[in-house]
Amino acid sequence: MDLFFVIFVEILYGIASLALISIGLAVVFGMMKVINLAHGEFMMLGGYATITAVNLGINVFVAMLIIAPLLVGVIGLLVERLVIRHLYGRLVDTMLATWGLSLFFIGIVTMIFGNTTTSITTPIRGFAVGNYQINGYNFFIIFMACLLLIAIYAVLKITRLGLIARGTMQSADIAASLGYNSDHIYMVTFFCGASLTGLAGAIFAPLVGLVPTSGSAYMAEAFITVVAGGPSLIIGLLSGATAFGAINQIVTFTSSAVLGEVAILVAAVIILRLIPKGITSRFFKGKM
Repeated sequence: MDLFFVIFVEILYGIASLALISIGLAVVFGMMKVINLAHGEFMMLGGYATITAVNLGINVFVAMLIIAPLLVGVIGLLVERLVIRHLYGRLVDTMLATWGLSLFFIGIVTMIFGNTTTSITTPIRGFAVGNYQINGYNFFIIFMACLLLIAIYAVLKITRLGLIARGTMQSADIAASLGYNSDHIYMVTFFCGASLTGLAGAIFAPLVGLVPTSGSAYMAEAFITVVAGGPSLIIGLLSGATAFGAINQIVTFTSSAVLGEVAILVAAVIILRLIPKGITSRFFKGKM
């Protein structure tokens, strides 16, 4: 029984991790159709913001939940105003521009922090379940993933701001004819996506040793999760994270972490071969 509980928690943790890693990209790509190749670097910036704030004596949860997402959100806002807004509708140009930004951020962080590994301690202790040890911080990650998914769903489904944002993404011309400034809505949406990405990087900062190139480890998993999930923002993200998170944790538990990562790639190839437009294009049509 203890073993089944540990496996269940690890699978939930794998799903929650992929959801957190991908949530900012899902907002930007799912709503704005912008492929942000600097997504991993935004996560890396959130991690460094958290570590720097903690080293300055700020409470780790304040650094994680407030400072990091706000700082990365402001950086994302500047990126959108200076670069992205000139490239809407030009997919290849946007990819090249954000790839260049990712290299720029890596260079800046390397100049400031050097190329050495930096980290902070996990703020929540682990505990024993029978003969097994569980990291207590995993439950925090699961909780934050659930909270963010529910919050995004509520904002998009219930609030006037969410309705305007969804309408603008579907038809900017119609939104403009109704008196809404689509330029400002795109700006706010990109800010929210960047903030969520920074928050994810901050949450994972206590679990990993950060180096300036850490973002590349997140980008592939986030992109695979969002694309395989399909066009629906929330359901697509959740279905992709569930499929790949469960596969990764089961294979990792039975073999090794390396094979777990390989299993994600193999599963993504199979899903996209069978369902080219993603899971929600076939099974959850019309769902948000």
